[in-house]
Amino acid sequence: MVKLAIDFGTSYTKIFRLGSGIVLAEATALTVSKETGEIRAYGNEAKRLLGKTAEATNVVFPVYEGEIVNEQYAAALLEYFLSKVVKRAFGIEALFCVPSGCSAASREKYYRVAKSAGISRVNFAETPYLVALGQDIPLSESNPVFAIDIGAGKTSAAAFSLDGTIAGLTMNVGGNNMDIHIIDHIADLFNLKIGALSAEKLKNTVGSLIENDYQSTVVNGRDVTTGKPRAVSVSSEDILFPVRVYVDKILEYAELVLKKLPAEVSAAMCKNGICLAGGVCALAGFSDYVSKKLQMEAHLAGDVHTAVVLGGGRVVGSGALMRKICLE
Repeated sequence: MVKLAIDFGTSYTKIFRLGSGIVLAEATALTVSKETGEIRAYGNEAKRLLGKTAEATNVVFPVYEGEIVNEQYAAALLEYFLSKVVKRAFGIEALFCVPSGCSAASREKYYRVAKSAGISRVNFAETPYLVALGQDIPLSESNPVFAIDIGAGKTSAAAFSLDGTIAGLTMNVGGNNMDIHIIDHIADLFNLKIGALSAEKLKNTVGSLIENDYQSTVVNGRDVTTGKPRAVSVSSEDILFPVRVYVDKILEYAELVLKKLPAEVSAAMCKNGICLAGGVCALAGFSDYVSKKLQMEAHLAGDVHTAVVLGGGRVVGSGALMRKICLE
């Protein structure tokens, strides 16, 4: 039986295959005919069409804010991804990476989608645990860890040990919120309307939490007044406000978790620091900003985009971790 860890995220899906490592990383998107419902493109090919399709075609994201919102299209997309990494002759056991506190109803949706896509056995683990495991942080009953996973649609923050979660929460704040705010901010600042892909590119290329950072890039869009195409140069300083607003909101929630901790656990947090993963963590100056705000050392994953699914890979390769980490 093939063993997989699957991070079926709002923006991207990553799949880890035991014995092979990460075998897929593609956009969680499809293009669909409005008239017939027929799927025309999957994954990265579909996302590239965002904002460029004709009226007869929609770009669909079947996972939104960490929840499966369209089971039919989610199953079709997952089946397509699986066909790229597993031969039909094999049975599949999969561990799904889900937000902290993921409800039984949400897990049931993942279960139905997994079964529809041809997965034989389905397990679940919460992302903060996987962030730590993806960074090779040693977990034990006596060594509590604090981790934050910042996804495109949801952010999970939790303090935990192998005994279980001590305190945690999940918020509907993530990288997509930042992209939307960047779109509005560029319109206000430059009188230029840009699309979601351009906003994401801006965030990923010049997004920064460093004051007076003047890295810049050129972005193309439509002049709000004339309606004509126009290009402007945008610097890190230009988008600092929309970037910082959402990072501050995430850290505000993280502080709520920290305030719930018993004194001895808080002492351990001061010693161990905080583990961070997710695409937003790639912003320039992110770890220093978090350290200053939370007054504790911040540890970035070697690859912030894949730490969760790598942690999932560690779990599927260990029966002991499966028994300890997986949700009932």
